[in-house]
Amino acid sequence: MAFDTIRYDDRDGWVHLTLNRPDVLNALDAPMHDELAAALGQVRGDGARALVLSGAGRGFCAGQDLRDPTFPTGEGADLGAILESRYNPLVRTLGELPLPTIAAVHGVAADAGANLALACDLVLAGRGARFVQSFARLGLIPDTGGTWTLTRRVGEARALGLALTGEPVTGEEAAAWGLIWKAVDDDAVLEAAEALAVRLAAGPTRAFALTKRAIRAAAVNDLDAQLGREADLQREAGHGEDFREGVRAVLDEREPVFKGR
Repeated sequence: MAFDTIRYDDRDGWVHLTLNRPDVLNALDAPMHDELAAALGQVRGDGARALVLSGAGRGFCAGQDLRDPTFPTGEGADLGAILESRYNPLVRTLGELPLPTIAAVHGVAADAGANLALACDLVLAGRGARFVQSFARLGLIPDTGGTWTLTRRVGEARALGLALTGEPVTGEEAAAWGLIWKAVDDDAVLEAAEALAVRLAAGPTRAFALTKRAIRAAAVNDLDAQLGREADLQREAGHGEDFREGVRAVLDEREPVFKGR
């Protein structure tokens, strides 16, 4: 499928998706939402085993494009409908992909753009990147999963501070806070993300998918329920071909060759 607002690069075992509206800092509009939905479906269909999401030009993503003619800004605007039809499905789809997802953030990641990055499993950012929650400037609350993600990653005090003040957090600060996985040199973000994608795509991606389900269940489970969840998912992992290959590789003192099964 040909895309206009994103780039879809099918690499060897993994996919690189690039938000490609650099003239507006990759702001999200209706066509980009449609193309992202199609591209994420294609990722699954192509059998990719890892995904990198990045932005073209000077930054990752500036959030919603307020000039998008389909975005309601007048009296009585139903922004909840926009979330239900566009942003919420996007966040859910990213979270449900049975493969590791990596956001490579440089420059600014603002509002929905920041929270889109944070919806990925791992976030690599340049040390000078800026994560901004400036929804309050428009009289709005953080969305695109922001209230959920921020609270769980950095706690209520910092989540409220980011949301109420709109102060930016650098990539280096975000890593120190536990908001993202790692900060790297600004000119090394894509290289680091692509190397990580290659590494993860060669790994036991079925186990990765089960690990994602287990860790996300821990957000709502007590210890007893989580122990049961671990047993169920470990049983599923143990029935997989990758487990048998991993054991053989250890016993044979060689590197495993995983197939994601």
